[in-house]
Amino acid sequence: MRILVTGVTGQVGKALTERLCRLGDVIPADRSVLNLAEPSTLPEALDRLSPDLIVNPAAYTAVDRAEDERELAFIVNGEAPGVIARWASRRQVPLVHFSTDYVFDGQGETPWHEDSPPAPLSVYGASKLAGEEAIRAGAGPHLIVRTSWVYAATGVNFLKTIARLACERTELKVVADQVGAPTSGRVIADAIAGILAADSTNLPQRFAKANGLVNIAASGETSWHGFAARIIDGLRARGIKLAVQSIAPLRTEEFPTRAKRPHNSRLDLTRLNAAFGLIAPSWADSLEPELDKLAREMRIE
Repeated sequence: MRILVTGVTGQVGKALTERLCRLGDVIPADRSVLNLAEPSTLPEALDRLSPDLIVNPAAYTAVDRAEDERELAFIVNGEAPGVIARWASRRQVPLVHFSTDYVFDGQGETPWHEDSPPAPLSVYGASKLAGEEAIRAGAGPHLIVRTSWVYAATGVNFLKTIARLACERTELKVVADQVGAPTSGRVIADAIAGILAADSTNLPQRFAKANGLVNIAASGETSWHGFAARIIDGLRARGIKLAVQSIAPLRTEEFPTRAKRPHNSRLDLTRLNAAFGLIAPSWADSLEPELDKLAREMRIE
């Protein structure tokens, strides 16, 4: 099986490339191979690559900048996935595409189910919702995966930012009233591999069993403040010397950003288990190997 993975320089794409190579021949596609900012070029590129399965984590992810780059965000996150979906549909190639909890408005405290009504607060969230809709309109075999609070020991993300700031500052201020489940790229890749490995010859039927949409995230919940505290404690436990002495909790309104963030990013994981038999690890447990890797890198530096 030829598995095309997009966005391979990103934290999810990199984890997927490493994990899915056990299931088939992975075709790694960065922007030089598939440029989602130029949707008209995608069909010819896909013809040349000729995949049996497409896994698409590539996206425009600059949440705040998207407020000023609406057109580009919608091209990459909305139009391009639709082009890929139509190509895949014509050839009955299964497509796995990634979306986000940002398609919801973040109200309340109840975890978002796959069938909860979307109401994005930001251009980024709206563009990702447009991508979901375009893929459904393609009418081919597909699985849209919503996830949240993605991080890894590599790349640019909350884990790396907190580790850097903890070395530079004695006090950190972190938002404490946004709640979700920090989810490592490795957790996502393991779940996707579990879904695909169970029966790779019957993916259209298995995707349909989940109505083409499933939440994948770590289990449990915390705030960004709680996540930061766990990172700092974990690095100290691994012998990393840090400057930080305190972490002050902030309300969202005390930390204004260009784009609005949802307060409630909890995702209901019932369908992940019911449709695919998978149980997500806790966010705290899945953080440990990422801290191990990050601590090793910080010692080298």
